Amino acid sequence: MAKKTLAGCSPETLTHEVVVVRVDYNLPLDQNGEVVDDTRLVRTLPTIQYLIDAGAKAVLLSHLGRPEGRLDQALSLRRVAGKLQGALGSPVGFCPETTGPLAREAVQGMESGDVLLLENTRFCPEDTRNDPEWAEEIRYGSGLFVNDAFGTAHRAHASTQGIAEAVRAGGGEAVAGFLLEQELRFLCDTMVDPEHPFVAVIGGAKISSKIDVIEALLPALDRLLIGGALANTFFKACGWAVGDSLVEEDRIDTARSLMDLAGDKLLLPVDVITAPCIASGATTRVSACDEVRNGERIGDIGPRSVKSFADVLVGARTVIWSGPMGIFELAPFQAGTFEVAHAAASTADRGATVIIGGGDSAAAAVAAGIVDRITHVSTGGSAFLELLSGKELPGVGALSDR
Repeated sequence: MAKKTLAGCSPETLTHEVVVVRVDYNLPLDQNGEVVDDTRLVRTLPTIQYLIDAGAKAVLLSHLGRPEGRLDQALSLRRVAGKLQGALGSPVGFCPETTGPLAREAVQGMESGDVLLLENTRFCPEDTRNDPEWAEEIRYGSGLFVNDAFGTAHRAHASTQGIAEAVRAGGGEAVAGFLLEQELRFLCDTMVDPEHPFVAVIGGAKISSKIDVIEALLPALDRLLIGGALANTFFKACGWAVGDSLVEEDRIDTARSLMDLAGDKLLLPVDVITAPCIASGATTRVSACDEVRNGERIGDIGPRSVKSFADVLVGARTVIWSGPMGIFELAPFQAGTFEVAHAAASTADRGATVIIGGGDSAAAAVAAGIVDRITHVSTGGSAFLELLSGKELPGVGALSDR
């Protein structure tokens, strides 16, 4: 890895020092605002514990949701601070400001080994604008910035890129935390020389968000499996009716080009699960992909597609999976995603490298109960895709070179 890391910072150099850490605590919440999956939080514990043990003063920055630069108490990090305290087993302070007199006072009052979580960075419009003056403010005079937020490393924001540049301009260092280092090493090392057969499973809703990664991976891939609503646009490119299903009409030509480019590497579903509406109590039927009726919507891949996908996965040695096969959150449309997830897990059980992207893919792996069997489940969704596409992530590019 070409960037400096927290592992290279000896504990004695951290004692009594303020260290600002960007974490990704953009955790999924239920209707009552309670955290339903704390995976991203748990994955940052090694970095935070290292700073505690070194006697540093760890100031944590994170966003939650999309408050659009406005105060929204439903997206306050106060509840997350309690979750972090329980996971760490040691006190975590919380400040209801990100910058301002209360925040400055809270940071100045910290003692060695303390952890302080500041309020949602995106309550401040300066964050997403990558405002350099605000980036200097959230530095709090620190000479060390640690980015441990892989899930936001693709954002050129003040709390990811701007602060790293501000710390370095002030003579300090900006380094990768243990989680970010692990993500970069794992994904980059795997992509350098993947073991074959190399298979990608690409699902989700839109081709537009996956084009770059498909094109980047295709030369190295042995098979490309397409599912989810993404497949509907390919069906339309084949001239098949898709009823009222989600389709990116402006990407049909793109789908056609990708089919030509992929050739016999591409495997589309052969059957799908349809219903008059996408709802938990919907009445479903299995349809061949070219026999979807008017008024029907496709919500999942069908049983024959699951088998054909599983047959490919069984012999794979490297698997990249990004995007569910259907609307897995609703019972009538979850079988495709869950069964493909179990096929991928069985492949990992046999020693293959299986990597699942973050976001909906990680949530699907959790729901399917197979996370512990997967080689690596990334904490990043869009960052995962951009890294696989060969793009430099702004939050990584701004770190100190080794």
